[in-house]
Amino acid sequence: MRTRALIVAVLVAATAFATRGISRATTAAGGSVVVQPLGRLPLTIADWSGRRLPDVDEASQRVLGADDYLNRRYARGKEAIVDLFVAFYASQRQGDAIHSPRNCLPGAGWRPVAQSTVPFAVNENRTVTVNRYVIEKGHDRRIVYYWYQGRGRVVANEYANKAWLVIDAMRTGRSDGALVRAMAPATLEGERDTKAFVQALFAPLSQALP
Repeated sequence: MRTRALIVAVLVAATAFATRGISRATTAAGGSVVVQPLGRLPLTIADWSGRRLPDVDEASQRVLGADDYLNRRYARGKEAIVDLFVAFYASQRQGDAIHSPRNCLPGAGWRPVAQSTVPFAVNENRTVTVNRYVIEKGHDRRIVYYWYQGRGRVVANEYANKAWLVIDAMRTGRSDGALVRAMAPATLEGERDTKAFVQALFAPLSQALP
């Protein structure tokens, strides 16, 4: 535990130093990176139709600290439903960085039942690693897939994400990034639906988070 705490402290300190004064739109070469508002993510993705869910309350927004976020429910037919939440941070510094669902979900009353990382084929040419959680609150049980995305990377481990943040900030001048979370009922159908939705989501989301 002491070793992990030391690693986290070093990463946070390095991130604070490496990302100070850096904007997401500036690269080391002086070019620009266009990151569109998350609201422009299509409501229709393949055969999934989305609708906006209620905004996060102001107190939660302050804790979240994101520069932009998206909260939607996507459905395919009458039975397949997946909730998508994306929080985007234009630049990440000490005290203003992505909050891990490992902390946020229990804080919202969800109890973790199972957790793992799984390889996920998002298309024929690319496989990424994402977090898979099963959580419950009372009699409600959900399956959650989440990962960190931005600067051309998809990362599952939060410590690896912090390390890459430092490297990318020094190498390219960028410290932007996002948390992506897809959630559905924890059933065989729910897991199948979540996988299908994430595969359909990956291409348009990668365009929004280059």
